[in-house]
Amino acid sequence: MPKKAIIPAGTSTPIAPFVPGSMADNILYVSGTLPFDENNDVVHVGDAEAQTRHVLETIKSVIEEAGGTMDDVTFNSIFITDWDDYAAVNKVYAEYFPGEKPARYCIKVGLVKPEALIEIASVAHIE
Repeated sequence: MPKKAIIPAGTSTPIAPFVPGSMADNILYVSGTLPFDENNDVVHVGDAEAQTRHVLETIKSVIEEAGGTMDDVTFNSIFITDWDDYAAVNKVYAEYFPGEKPARYCIKVGLVKPEALIEIASVAHIE
C-alpha cells in the first residue's frame, strides 16, 4: 500500500519524528495537532477557544493540501487538559463541523507543553 506524506507549505519542523498528514487508500490521517506557531511555541496561552480555532485551522490546511475539505473528516480524537475548557472547545468545534458531525472522543490528558490546552488528531476520507 503506497502512502504519501501531506505537508502544507509553511509547515514548521515538527518537535518529534512525524509528518502533519499521511495519505493511503484515499484515507488521510492527520497527526495530533497542537496550538503551535512556526517556532513550535504555544499560541493564545490561556485561551481554549483561540487554541481550538488555531488547531482546527491547521488541520484544515492539511486536509486541503490533500485535496479535501472539513466535510471529509470522519473521526476526531480530542485531547484537553481541563474539563473546564470543554464548552469552549465544543463551541469552536461546532463552527468547523456545522452539518453532520464526525465521530469523535475527548479525553483529559497532559500535553507535551503545559501551555497547550488542546490537541486534535483527525481522519478524513478523500475521493
